[in-house]
Amino acid sequence: MPVASNPLIQVTPGLMIWTIFCFLVTLYVLNRFAFGRIQAMIDERRERIRQALTEADHARAEARKLLEEHRALIGRARQEAEEIRADVRRDAEKLRQQAREDVDADRQRRLEETKRQIEAEAQRALGQIRQEVAELTLLAATKVTGKVLDSKDQRRLIDEAIESLDFSALEASSN
Repeated sequence: MPVASNPLIQVTPGLMIWTIFCFLVTLYVLNRFAFGRIQAMIDERRERIRQALTEADHARAEARKLLEEHRALIGRARQEAEEIRADVRRDAEKLRQQAREDVDADRQRRLEETKRQIEAEAQRALGQIRQEVAELTLLAATKVTGKVLDSKDQRRLIDEAIESLDFSALEASSN
């Protein structure tokens, strides 16, 4: 079957003129009423997209700026935290040193107090020993002489006996 015999492919001048006429009328109507609006909508959309991209660029720049500020704030916060930690460490070390000094001072005070108590006790013991030696001396003198001495003679004999005794050995051992 020949190609020209098909009615859809055959060139018909009247149909062709009407097709071109309809096409031109449709083109005119579209150009007059639709293409302008479509072009305006496309231009408007293009402008919105351009504005959105500009705003996105501004937002990105602002976000970068905020991120840098945030990083700077974090850096400063870390630095301040380190300074605070260093201050706390220094204060803690001062407190430890003060506590050591207080403990040492308290220990030294107690040692001095204990030494004073020991010395006082040693002096009291030496006084007791002297008293007992004086009484023994008086008793021995009474037995030796066979008489009771008056208080003046007793005092003289006691002082002589005490002076003749060597208490330095006792005092040295108490220290």
